[in-house]
Amino acid sequence: MAKSKKFIGIDLGGTKVNVGLVEGDKVIETEYAKLPQNQKSESEVIDLIVDLTKSVISRNNIDGIGIGVPSILDRKKGIIYEVQNIPLWNEVPLGNILAKEFDVPIYMNNDANCFALGEYYFGAGQGCEHFVGLTLGTGMGSGIITNGRLLNDANCGSGEFGMIPYKEGVLEDYCSGKFFKRHYNSNGEELLYLAKKGDVKSIEAFEQFGIHLGNAIKIILYAIDPEKIIIGGSILNSASFFKKSLENSIQNFGYKKVLENFEIKYSNTPNIAVLGAASLCLESKN
Repeated sequence: MAKSKKFIGIDLGGTKVNVGLVEGDKVIETEYAKLPQNQKSESEVIDLIVDLTKSVISRNNIDGIGIGVPSILDRKKGIIYEVQNIPLWNEVPLGNILAKEFDVPIYMNNDANCFALGEYYFGAGQGCEHFVGLTLGTGMGSGIITNGRLLNDANCGSGEFGMIPYKEGVLEDYCSGKFFKRHYNSNGEELLYLAKKGDVKSIEAFEQFGIHLGNAIKIILYAIDPEKIIIGGSILNSASFFKKSLENSIQNFGYKKVLENFEIKYSNTPNIAVLGAASLCLESKN
């Protein structure tokens, strides 16, 4: 029986990095660390990524490394242009650095694209040829699967629905944590705590959020007509408070037949960020 291949998935965020060893459909080992504050050079974060990866690889032979980053990038050259909250990073050749360090193929992409790809291989997108993955947290990211493949482009920035103009800003201003900060001078975690205690204003905040997210979903439906939209990210912790208003919001969509064949799913795949990054290695084989 052939041994299943092992891949490393690296989820690089604005405040943390998570590295996991993936075999089959399981993350069998992980290492996690917060990014150093007051960074003095780009090498501090690179060294952290290398050290965590070495720790996870340990005595395992791996077949490739996939990296998800919250940034546009040149995936062919392995260059990350910039990462929010890592101000010293500008055109960092992370792909080449890791390839020299570990001597395996390196695959890179935007983290929202990785989320969509991870759901396609391991989660709610299995068996679905056309869907959009939305990641909602401090920002709004999106990745598109069409004809069973990730929609890629020159800078891994296609399908950034969060940047579409909406009301007094863009969709991301109303469909992420930015909405709560701007309109309620609070964050989602604080409002969720109060909503669970029955605070009317906090409950209303999530209901309004659901309406805006429903409007965003209608825009996506008009634009590309997916079978599903899969929602992930930290905002899922409060889904019970915005689901109903979201569902009500999309009911006035212009094409009723489209709604009959469309569904919203909420991600419940453990370690989806690591799995999504590792799935870049799988995608490269197809």
